Amino acid sequence: MQIVDIRTIPLTWNATNPCMSAGTVSSSRSALIVEIETDTGLIGIGEAGAAGGPMISTATVIEHELKPLLMGQDPLMIERHWQTMFSRTRQHGRKGIVMHAMSGLDIALWDIAGKVAGLPLYKLFGAYSDKVEVYASGGFYQQGKGLAELKAETESYVARGFRAMKMKIGRYAFTGTNFRQLLNQPDLCMVTPEEDLQRVATVRAALGPDRRLMVDANCVWSPEVAIAMGRKLEPYDVFWIEEPVATDDIEGSAEVAAALPAAIAGYETEIGLYGYRELITRKAIDIGQPDLVWSGGFTECRRIAAFAHAYNMMLSPHCFSSALLFVPALHFAASIPNALMIEWDQTPHALRTELLNEPFDYDGAGFMKVPNAPGLGVTLNRDCIDRYRVG
Repeated sequence: MQIVDIRTIPLTWNATNPCMSAGTVSSSRSALIVEIETDTGLIGIGEAGAAGGPMISTATVIEHELKPLLMGQDPLMIERHWQTMFSRTRQHGRKGIVMHAMSGLDIALWDIAGKVAGLPLYKLFGAYSDKVEVYASGGFYQQGKGLAELKAETESYVARGFRAMKMKIGRYAFTGTNFRQLLNQPDLCMVTPEEDLQRVATVRAALGPDRRLMVDANCVWSPEVAIAMGRKLEPYDVFWIEEPVATDDIEGSAEVAAALPAAIAGYETEIGLYGYRELITRKAIDIGQPDLVWSGGFTECRRIAAFAHAYNMMLSPHCFSSALLFVPALHFAASIPNALMIEWDQTPHALRTELLNEPFDYDGAGFMKVPNAPGLGVTLNRDCIDRYRVG
């Protein structure tokens, strides 16, 4: 069996009322789909990371740099292909766009492997479970969204059986850094720290005492502000504080982790085993959050999981893109012994709800069944692709 073609498909869905975190305004949601075709007719699918820049950048790396390394090769030599791509691009890769591109190819190669074996990927990897806890990822800032709307949103998650919810915090003028001010539309939906604490109190009251509440600052705080805010959050029994400081401020994150009782989760914006090695060994995080389409696909993220397991650390994979990230994240989490739960984005997003022909198998009590067909176990909805394809 040989690889005969590799294709990318850029998709974009535009939001009518953008969602905001502390540092970003999401007026659209995009996904770069990867297809790898073999001479037997088998096609593997995956998503490549394209956050933070134009999709054409990642697509160009795939089609003009990495594709030539894979054409004519046996698609089942996945570890060999991963190491070849990583080594050949070491002078300008190792992280960022190149790793994002490698991620999509790696996921698609594993999809082929599962189809060849006739096994769903979580079983091919050696299953730990056939279902994964999912938490509601919401609580964003939006125009016209006050405390009443936030309360109603939270109550809807409770009604749907979620056992945990994550919300955004930190979108105010002073965060101890200039990070947020350098990003797009920093003054939109800005709140004060006191208003943010009211938002957290509202969500905690709506969740009740028995459900987990997580907060996400998206890297905007200095360590000093993170510690001060973390202490003010203590009455609300926050389960984790996500990405409190800049990704590269490892010492700062370790300082925050040592000072606060809440777990520090992160960093989705870190990439690869070597980056996570530093976060873990330097005690900068308590819970790891690798993203499959950013951090090297299944091959690298399983190495991250094994390394974290050696430190008795749980993982909660970051999963904030299309359905073609969510499904691989389910397979990944179900195949490792140290998966805590995974993120299930609840914002309006057609590429999450329409991209696949197969519906998600949510049990109504906080758990998602993993697709059981070979490979990823899902197929692309071509009508959705035609509707949202760009370029």
